[in-house]
Amino acid sequence: MTGTVSLERIGEMRCGVGECPIWHASEAALYWTDIVERTLWRWDASTDRTHAWTLPEMAGSFALVAEGGLALAMETGIYLMQHPEPGAPIVSEECLAMVSHASEGMRFNDGRCDRQGRFLAGTMVCDNALARAHGRLYRLDAGRRKLQTLCDGLIVPNGLAFSPDGRTMYMSDSHPSRRIIWSFDYDVDDGVPHGQRVFVEMPEQAGLGRPDGAAVDADGCYWICGNDGGVVHRFTPAGELARSIAVPVAKPAMCAFGGARLDTLFVTSIRLDGDPLSGATFALDVGVKGLPEPMLRLPDEVSEAGRRQGGGRKM
Repeated sequence: MTGTVSLERIGEMRCGVGECPIWHASEAALYWTDIVERTLWRWDASTDRTHAWTLPEMAGSFALVAEGGLALAMETGIYLMQHPEPGAPIVSEECLAMVSHASEGMRFNDGRCDRQGRFLAGTMVCDNALARAHGRLYRLDAGRRKLQTLCDGLIVPNGLAFSPDGRTMYMSDSHPSRRIIWSFDYDVDDGVPHGQRVFVEMPEQAGLGRPDGAAVDADGCYWICGNDGGVVHRFTPAGELARSIAVPVAKPAMCAFGGARLDTLFVTSIRLDGDPLSGATFALDVGVKGLPEPMLRLPDEVSEAGRRQGGGRKM
């Protein structure tokens, strides 16, 4: 069932926890974050060059902003930052929303925009060994500078993705005690998930790995990294395993479609001692096309305030 495909490594970096790859179509560039190293990475497909920026906090995920810049979900909240230029520092324009965590030692983890351009992101306790179900899934309400709680009781929220029509939301909990993917009916008008049900279970004995970061292709199939399994899986909308692709690292973390034709699957990974490829980012030719990544759309008053502010704290 597990096969291989053409695969290339991007750059020479090895991320501690490589997450949230996002293809920026107009730049022909891939962005991703190294959570534990507090770093934002960019790879330029036309020049094959990489750039890195240091962040003030760990960023579990981020969204490209339609009006320009990035919205990073970090430890203390979601921050709007100017679009970074290679060689220049990132500047924080403003805090879009502060987060009130359920307990100490928490941060944002996986997140992405729905098809309508609303940003959703989950939180987790940094120390996985504690297995505390204090995590929540939030939706950013930038106009009111608030976070709306959509789900709670999560340990390690992951695998956020949306069907092509936006009416199904997927989310996983990748903690070893959970290893489950859910699907939800998603209200495209209000941005609220409901009707939670089990989509796929990935128990340890199945050898599929733990469900981590995910993406949806143009056919509506759900791709998810099998962390600890060294594979990336493709599930049909009915939850049937259609394909498994081996990658040369034990801990693939998140995947995303990109490239000029959206037919390249980019996969980030987690660094392990003794594994020289772990932590690398890969480009896979999987023979399937993805969907353009939606951008966060900010209310006019928020984007205008960011432009007026101009300065901000240096990163």
